[in-house]
Amino acid sequence: MQFPPYPVALSGAAFLEVHGHRGCRGLLPENTLPAFLHALALGVDVLELDVVISHDNQVVVSHEPWLSASLGSGPAGEAIDPRQPQQFNLYKLTYATIRECRVGEKPHPDFPSQQPVPAYRPLLREVLQAVELACHTLRRPPVGYSVEVKSSPAGDDIFHPRPAFFVDLVVAELVAAQLLSRTTLLSFDPRVLQYARQAAPLLRQCLLVERPAQSLLVCLRQLGFIPDTLGPDFTLLSAAMVQELRLAYPGLRLVPWTVNYVADLRQVACWGVDGITTDYPNRLLQLLGRSK
Repeated sequence: MQFPPYPVALSGAAFLEVHGHRGCRGLLPENTLPAFLHALALGVDVLELDVVISHDNQVVVSHEPWLSASLGSGPAGEAIDPRQPQQFNLYKLTYATIRECRVGEKPHPDFPSQQPVPAYRPLLREVLQAVELACHTLRRPPVGYSVEVKSSPAGDDIFHPRPAFFVDLVVAELVAAQLLSRTTLLSFDPRVLQYARQAAPLLRQCLLVERPAQSLLVCLRQLGFIPDTLGPDFTLLSAAMVQELRLAYPGLRLVPWTVNYVADLRQVACWGVDGITTDYPNRLLQLLGRSK
């Protein structure tokens, strides 16, 4: 997907895409319809979200495959013990039960600017439908989607299905919504991207990297192919590293995460990356001269 050029207030930040992390986690409860719709109204180019699988094989938008104590309550409205974060395994719950688990009713301890808004964990298809309708209503350009598959070998058949079945469920939703061409599949799990490359060659892919034992260049080589995008923790990057990656892989897009403070946003944007994932898209949009 090509986004139109916007006026930028930062040297080296031309054509920079603004990726709203979990919608706009710094402003509204993460991975909820209110957060996604607010991010759209702010003017983000891409919505980043996470998906897990319910017991009845529904693709649910959630960062953790369990109920997080910092986000909301259990299916009966009960408080969740933070010492037992995996007590409510979403892969063992039907979506009807998951939908009853409220989120966003209390302030988030890590995001003091986040406004409490009662919400629930939506289905991926529900998010896609609501966002597409909102883009039309707001008369704004179509948005891109970055869909992260939360998977690890240790979690197979415990917190999620194995990669092939997981990816097939997600791709089926994207195909049904006719949004495959506007979506990038993200994962820290190389198996997810390796399978998706074969099963859905039209779907773009992003390798996520956090605190690697090897360099970013080695991480890319170990994947076995060059994905469309590399998504490193922004602290792993520098101006020199960006230049090295550009020289080694000229077509590789760079979209670091999660950049929240104004000084960091300004610095990372000036490195010449393709996009920035942030909990505060309002801050980045203002720096780029695109705030509404």
